[in-house]
Amino acid sequence: MSKLLAVGTVAFDAIETPFGKTDKILGGSGTFVGLAASQFGVETGVVSVVGGDFPQEYLDMMNAKGINTDGVEIIKEGKTFFWSGKYHNDMNSRDTLITELNVLENFQPVVPENFKDADIVMLGNLHPLVQASVLEQMSKRPKLVVLDTMNFWMDISLNELHDVLKKVDVITINDEEARQLSGEYSLVNAAKKIHEMGPKYVVIKKGEHGALLFNEGNMFFAPALPLAEVFDPTGAGDTFAGGFCGYLTKTQDVSFDNMKNAIIYGSNLASFCVEKFGTERMQELTEKEVKNRLQSFKDLTQFDIELS
Repeated sequence: MSKLLAVGTVAFDAIETPFGKTDKILGGSGTFVGLAASQFGVETGVVSVVGGDFPQEYLDMMNAKGINTDGVEIIKEGKTFFWSGKYHNDMNSRDTLITELNVLENFQPVVPENFKDADIVMLGNLHPLVQASVLEQMSKRPKLVVLDTMNFWMDISLNELHDVLKKVDVITINDEEARQLSGEYSLVNAAKKIHEMGPKYVVIKKGEHGALLFNEGNMFFAPALPLAEVFDPTGAGDTFAGGFCGYLTKTQDVSFDNMKNAIIYGSNLASFCVEKFGTERMQELTEKEVKNRLQSFKDLTQFDIELS
């Protein structure tokens, strides 16, 4: 079976949106990536760290979905990473209310032996030095290395980010982050600049406006599915990345043409993630629902036109 290694946070979130608010619920980039990838039946290992306050039932749920949590370190005397945020009415912008790094502050990831030969590695949104340390532990060069990052690391660790970018194949960031990293407003020019930093493929996420894929002059755009209601956008980007990597791991084809399909699969799963708070929707998602919505994506984008 093909293997996917996902490195990221397994955390608590507390979220407030125009639709309501939650107390501490399950979140974290590693969690969302793992749940999305579990839809493809690939062997997924998550590397992260949690405190003694993290419920065993959450790990049991992940294991039941085929997500290997051997790489999730439990620091009994520590507390799990916690983030709290409040979304504005447009649901595209948010304010961070609380960030408690807790056990994440001194996180040194340890890749389990049986995942050191993973086919695809997803480096979730963590310090670039932590991301680089994962690649150094691999027993062979993965078929594909995908990296996610954010403005925060560009602000405080830009040199380290540039170093790790030289070692990855794909970067997934949002449009604002692409502009900051490249210094270019045009996303086409931003992608060109980011290509020169190392990644052969640049995926730029535009939230409710879809995603762009760039590769050496080639470009592909996938829309997001228009939804009547968006309850909680938290984790949508990580779910997209998990769907993208899960599909590529399953198909073992990392060509540009197959990445187009992976973008659609990622967008499809992200459209479910936003329908309920936290990971709730992803935990209950069925294969039939995924297939039906894929058909909706196809209907949304397919047309016949005469080119004379």
